Amino acid sequence: MSAVIEIRNLTRTFQVGEVAIHALRGVDLTIEAGEFVAIMGSSGSGKSTLMNLLGCLDTSSGGEYLLDGEPVNGLTRNQRAAIRNRKIGFVFQGFNLLSRTDALENVELPLFYDRHNRVQNHRRAAIEALTRVGLADRLDHTSTQLSGGQQQRVAIARALVNRPSLLLADEPTGNLDSRTSVEIISLFQRLNDDGVTVVLVTHEEEIARYARRIVELRDGEIVRDAAVKNRRRASEKSGQSFTEIDGRGEVRP
Repeated sequence: MSAVIEIRNLTRTFQVGEVAIHALRGVDLTIEAGEFVAIMGSSGSGKSTLMNLLGCLDTSSGGEYLLDGEPVNGLTRNQRAAIRNRKIGFVFQGFNLLSRTDALENVELPLFYDRHNRVQNHRRAAIEALTRVGLADRLDHTSTQLSGGQQQRVAIARALVNRPSLLLADEPTGNLDSRTSVEIISLFQRLNDDGVTVVLVTHEEEIARYARRIVELRDGEIVRDAAVKNRRRASEKSGQSFTEIDGRGEVRP
């Protein structure tokens, strides 16, 4: 496997008046292609800062960040926007869909910003992405005609349509009830099983246990980086909210 994310001694300091706030303090992190990693931490731990850096929404104060082997440090705002469009799919807590636009058009939107025109047939790509998330029969539905879970599925399809190297999800179940949250996590797990690299930012241990690996931050430093034991396996096919994979890799209810 090749590394999608390589971070070495990454720091981020914010200046508030005369006070320096050290949000990240020399973080080292490598995420290989095909991993499913949950980044955890309480408020003020640095997880949101790290997410913004991983997503090329912000720049570090020091250290090195390679995304899919490409150096990110020192890029201009326009260059960061271009790398986001090519390599990163975003899923947010608030869905961020255009309310008067149907699902198909919402998913097509990122393709219009691809200066390299890597996807020739926008409509076909959007239909394929919506089909992949189980919404082939909702192409012409607007946000107001979709449930919260369906809106998040549209958002995931939009994140996938550019075939990114990294799917970055920031509290993607924060606005959903528990049943719908499990359905969305099940979708992330299936996408990961298909080879999509997923990094999920959450403050909930229960949600993090659906990932394969947990990275926990505290006071701007990584305090835990470990494979998930007794990993939860979301299931949309049964009445149970999840099954668990035991230490031998076998699925049990």
